[in-house]
Amino acid sequence: MASTMVPDRALLPDVLPTDRLTASAKPHAAIRHDLRNIDNGRNLLTVLGALIQTFGLLALVGVVNTWWAYLVGFVLMFRGHALLNILAHEAAHRLLFSNQTANDFAGRWLLAYPSLQAMLAYRRAHFAHHRDEMGPKEPDLSLYQGYPISQASMRRKLTRDAIGISAYKNLRVLGRAVAKGRTEALQIIGVQAVLVGACVVVQRPLLYLVWMAAWSTGWKVSNRLRALAEHGGMARSKDRRETTHVIRQSRMARFWMAPYHTGWHLAHHVDMGVPWRNLPKLHDELVTSGWLVPEIEYPSYVSLWKALASAEEESGRPAPADRRETTTSFLSLD
Repeated sequence: MASTMVPDRALLPDVLPTDRLTASAKPHAAIRHDLRNIDNGRNLLTVLGALIQTFGLLALVGVVNTWWAYLVGFVLMFRGHALLNILAHEAAHRLLFSNQTANDFAGRWLLAYPSLQAMLAYRRAHFAHHRDEMGPKEPDLSLYQGYPISQASMRRKLTRDAIGISAYKNLRVLGRAVAKGRTEALQIIGVQAVLVGACVVVQRPLLYLVWMAAWSTGWKVSNRLRALAEHGGMARSKDRRETTHVIRQSRMARFWMAPYHTGWHLAHHVDMGVPWRNLPKLHDELVTSGWLVPEIEYPSYVSLWKALASAEEESGRPAPADRRETTTSFLSLD
């Protein structure tokens, strides 16, 4: 029998539909209308805040211009890339701004492309992920399946992320797309050229090295750990409780790895049309209905990661999840 992280069916109460939730756990129309409201003004401030916490911080590093400032900037850019990528994910869902021109401009040019995320390609692939999680067209199936794995296998994966091997594979896909003249790949390279140029003009070329080094190492580790915490070892099912993990959110996790309420990921998969600000409200609706119970909630990200790496080491052959992995940010560029 294949390894799995899916909760036992006995822990999944059959309580739907209710007067507020449908049989699939989506809110009924009147409730959904309020939950799907996009707050354009506050989101504009959020985008500006994310840019200040990334490029503003890099500018401050350049002003200080000491070895320890570059080191601090390098570490904090792990989080900086998370901020940009999660907001770009929101834009990919067309939920960042109600005006779609503004939504896609901000999502692509201000958030995704600086962090080497191909938002339009990602949008196409990511919607397949939402239509049928872990199904035959799941773009990230190789990333999620085969868990739990051994601690040794998990260490190998995280090591590849931490030393830049995973980033190199992504950049190789991007390079092939550029060679083929793919429009979005060329746009990403154009934005990177602007960043390099800005660093050279202010005589701080090391700032771009900090930017790319953080993306190539710490961000890759963070992104894998967050993605596995969302769907690692789960299964294809119409019941989202069997496709998506539930983890109690701490301030530290939200600061470093899961900003903008992305940690309320089950609620996001129940109704992907709910903007990030309202995901905790939808989560509360799921809990109040009795559909989401404490027994399937992990108390922390660490507890889930330990469970993901709890299998015995298989001698003589690699674990199933050690296969080639390509994330949806680059999948459709190749």
